[in-house]
Amino acid sequence: MLTSTFEKLGVSASLLGFGCMRFPRQPGKDTADPVRSAQLIHRAMEAGITYYDTAYVYGGGDSERTLAAALAGYPRESYLLANKLPIWLLKKAEDRERIFKQSLERCQTDYFDFYLAHSLDRETIPVLQKLDIPGFMEEKRREGRIRFAGFSFHDTPEHLRTILEMHPWDFCQLQINYADWVLDRARELYELTVEYGVPCIVMEPVRGGFLAAPPEAAARVLRQGDSGRSPASWALRFAASLPNVRVVLSGMSAPDQLEDNLNTFSDPGLKLSPEEEKMVLAAGEALRGSEGIPCTGCRYCDGCPRGIDIPGIFADYNKAVIFGDKNGRCAQDYQDFILAEGRGADRCVECGACMTACPQRLEIPALLQKAHKALTKK
Repeated sequence: MLTSTFEKLGVSASLLGFGCMRFPRQPGKDTADPVRSAQLIHRAMEAGITYYDTAYVYGGGDSERTLAAALAGYPRESYLLANKLPIWLLKKAEDRERIFKQSLERCQTDYFDFYLAHSLDRETIPVLQKLDIPGFMEEKRREGRIRFAGFSFHDTPEHLRTILEMHPWDFCQLQINYADWVLDRARELYELTVEYGVPCIVMEPVRGGFLAAPPEAAARVLRQGDSGRSPASWALRFAASLPNVRVVLSGMSAPDQLEDNLNTFSDPGLKLSPEEEKMVLAAGEALRGSEGIPCTGCRYCDGCPRGIDIPGIFADYNKAVIFGDKNGRCAQDYQDFILAEGRGADRCVECGACMTACPQRLEIPALLQKAHKALTKK
């Protein structure tokens, strides 16, 4: 397993990190399967993955508990544990301590190695300042409850600069992948981390699984390279090749995903050559001609008051539009398993709650109607 060093922090980590938002689910339930999840974690530990990333809101705490149970038999110093404080849930200063303590309890630990202000954007910057989140993190550092303070971010480079100016952060976590490099200004975001000397952790390197099976236009470009590499491997290598990146997170929910990633991050030739980088960026250019909805499946919009399965609808639409809906299976899935269960886009009343929660700032109500129309047309 390839490793990296946070030089300023004096700590090393596996270059591949385990993102714990997408643990395998129990059949017919919305909770993690503890047995299959533990098997994945045990294999990851065995292979040398040392960085594990969870959050207070993942699965309503289910992710924290599942990860804790899986890591219970390992010495605490044998892995790095990252967790996040949901800024949008904070209404008063006391909420910071309450949520922090609850995360410690769920994770069955006395401290977090990496602690992040979760999903910062233009709307949470005022909360960050009003409740002095950087000051709270420094207090926890002095208490020995966290080692390093950082943040994850979903917004424009202009707002990232504001946050980087606010505090001498130890690290930051950004959505970086070759599809977003130009389209969503990921290159500019990354370059700001270099400018400010803040180590970068990458999330969504495969864009919620989208780049594991990209549209044919992009796949055709990638086939010009090493035929033994999977599409996901090219995406992961792109992120890992950026000099200021220290950890690349992958939400691995199946053994084959884990093994493919382990092969990628155990290869001394991981970093892209200049020719390979040009090829991968060309694949990104090819993607920008597609008609898909740029949803990463993060499920931050799961709190829809009408119970609409927003990520599920967008997934069906994207599969139909980008990959082609052979035999109408995507439309049938939407009609039989989402629409028929009362979770369809027809229930949308445009309240805007989903748009407030969406890190991608998608115009969700309009996109829901677009998807509904496409998936129900005869």
